[in-house]
Amino acid sequence: MPTHAEKRVLPYSREQLFELVLDVEKYPEFLPWCLGCRVRKSTETHVVADTIIGFKVFRESFTSRITHDRPNRIDVSYENGPFKYLNNHWIFNDLGDGKTEIDFYVDFEFRSRMLQAAIGAVFNEAVRRMIAAFEGRANDLYG
Repeated sequence: MPTHAEKRVLPYSREQLFELVLDVEKYPEFLPWCLGCRVRKSTETHVVADTIIGFKVFRESFTSRITHDRPNRIDVSYENGPFKYLNNHWIFNDLGDGKTEIDFYVDFEFRSRMLQAAIGAVFNEAVRRMIAAFEGRANDLYG
């Protein structure tokens, strides 16, 4: 099913980028198709969050568990909602001189064939827009 892996180097510290990705309640402010996000539980090592996504006529909500190893890695696993599965990770590698390499991976499948077909048709463009939104947010916050 749709899978995307990518590495990018950004001129920000891994701590800054880690905080940006972990701040899921801010996603609706900058992330395309993210209509809402609420943290249900937060501890030193994980966050449980409910997210609402919308795409054309589709509107779905899901719960995910975000496990993190500050400031090195964030792993997102699916708990409840419209997916068969969802796996996502962010790895932050400090390159020195204030630069960080981000290793991003996402793999998912919706239960609904209709929704899967709709997303599958635009998946690559959607991921490009999502990554650009995170970069834009980093530039707005730290640039």
